[in-house]
Amino acid sequence: MTQQLLLDAVYEWERNTPDRVYMVQPIGNGQTVEYTWAETMDQARRMAAYLRSLDLPEHSHIAMVSKNCAHFIIAELAIWMAGHATIALYPTLNAETVQYILEHSESKLLFVGKLDDWEDMKTGVPDDMPKIAFPLAPENDYPMWDDIVAQFEPISDSPAPAADQLALMCYTSGSTGRPKGVMHTHGSASAPGQSAVDELGVGPDDRILSYLPLAHVFERAVVECGSFYAGNRIYFAEALDTFLADLHRARPTLFISVPRLWLKFQLGVFQKFPEKKLDRLLKIPLVGRIVRRKVLDGLGLAHVRIAGSGSAPIPPELINWYERLGIEILEGYGMSEDFAYSHMSKPGQRRAGYVGVPTKGVETRISDDGEIQIRSPGNMLGYYKAPDLTAECY
Repeated sequence: MTQQLLLDAVYEWERNTPDRVYMVQPIGNGQTVEYTWAETMDQARRMAAYLRSLDLPEHSHIAMVSKNCAHFIIAELAIWMAGHATIALYPTLNAETVQYILEHSESKLLFVGKLDDWEDMKTGVPDDMPKIAFPLAPENDYPMWDDIVAQFEPISDSPAPAADQLALMCYTSGSTGRPKGVMHTHGSASAPGQSAVDELGVGPDDRILSYLPLAHVFERAVVECGSFYAGNRIYFAEALDTFLADLHRARPTLFISVPRLWLKFQLGVFQKFPEKKLDRLLKIPLVGRIVRRKVLDGLGLAHVRIAGSGSAPIPPELINWYERLGIEILEGYGMSEDFAYSHMSKPGQRRAGYVGVPTKGVETRISDDGEIQIRSPGNMLGYYKAPDLTAECY
């Protein structure tokens, strides 16, 4: 697999399909805004021009805190084109953790986006840290994204960072101590997206709903970076209570989730079709086909051709239940440290309860003490400011 880096892939869509819709962003009351590749890159190039004008130190770290939205991706592209690296914070962090990550990462600027609890979080942000507000940000007095991009002409060059240049840092949850900054280069972050195209056949006609946190490596790798190579359309969820409507709007052909949500969907079906009754109906050939369609239509998953589950084990019996409805859930295994590029099952090549075989280019072995050891094209550069912990991984 010949490596094509993240920005180079994006430039191709900008050049070859400028008028194709890339992202669909809900803005409330059932209204949406569409961003073509040309519009996406025009805004990214304008924001990159602004970031260049700040004369920040070379390869600075720029932070973002936001729920999933189109401007998360546009800002990331702008940061990369300006020669910097992104630090994405979970939109549910407390002020203490926000303060720790911003200080530890030495972030120079913060993009503030779509958030529910910004009042609680912002006390962790240094008063003197420059801030920029996304269009969907809570009410604030920060410089506004739209005002900035209106004032700057887009950069005309197409920067191409080296494969070994830092692209982003994903901070771990901190469940076993202080959050660690997992450093990924433009090279390591490119692997999952190319794999999705090469091994799963994902392409520009596919649609996906982005709702798992983009600050997490799973969504970042599969949904965002994957789209840079596949060119598929990304829809964003508006809110928890609009999730079903968001699904019906997106009509996803790709749907990636976690075991907890797959189970929640099943329980919702059982509220309308008691389990024993549904089981009986599915066994009747003609009726079963109608019922399957009705159930999947109700869930907003009738168009799904590739479904995946990650982040935790999913019960085999739950996988088997979805298979009876016509959805083959593929399992995968990955870590922040390998940018979720490790093991994956494939359509027609999987067993319930197993995460699949090593993905292309991945080497796996089991150490003498039973530890699974992985060498992956997605392997991290290391942990930021933690050389001892990094050394333990190699």
